[in-house]
Amino acid sequence: MKDCRILVVEDDRSVMHLITTSLKLNDYEYLTASYGKEAVSLCASQHPDIILLDLGLADMDGIEVIRTVRLWSDVPIIVISARHEDSDKIEALDTGADDYLTKPFSVDELMARIRAAARRRTHMHQAESENSVFTNGCLTIRYAEAAVFVNDRQIHLTPIEYRILCMLAKNCGKVLTHSYMISEIWGTGVETDIISLRVYMTSLRKKLSAGTDESMIRTHTSIGYQMIRL
Repeated sequence: MKDCRILVVEDDRSVMHLITTSLKLNDYEYLTASYGKEAVSLCASQHPDIILLDLGLADMDGIEVIRTVRLWSDVPIIVISARHEDSDKIEALDTGADDYLTKPFSVDELMARIRAAARRRTHMHQAESENSVFTNGCLTIRYAEAAVFVNDRQIHLTPIEYRILCMLAKNCGKVLTHSYMISEIWGTGVETDIISLRVYMTSLRKKLSAGTDESMIRTHTSIGYQMIRL
């Protein structure tokens, strides 16, 4: 078995069967839950490495499951839901989900999302022991010095650009919504600040593009931004 145990929270038997069969074929260990309270209990007692979560559960909404789990755990949560509106995705991501996949979904894409979450988990654990330096491809951030390097060459960032980059790096692999980023950077939830955020993101990408792949920072239209682990 791969060194990754996955909790699958789904009340549709056919979808549950599809997911668990796919996990088994890919040598993942897994646990299952059909109810939200059961999922919270398993998360607390079994400490899964990744959670695959449906939002439409019978006993409690998946958003409440996320909110409850986030009281004590930073386990990666991938939402798999039939809710496809941007507002649903934003609510789940703002509450603490790491990723969002809409039904019907491709099994190959689901496996790719799981691998990405597993990589993020691994790098988070590494960062706990080496939390003074972050590396991703040819990008290096030395937090103690507040210094950023691309291909071992230091680049200058404004204070806000540096805060944005650190926020993305410390949440590498996770989609950060516009509202979350704006709140963290400026302490407001003003919609017009999205324009300012886009301006800073454009400038930051230009500076990083001196030697790093611009696709490192992915834009999720109408939702937010995500740093990709290279």
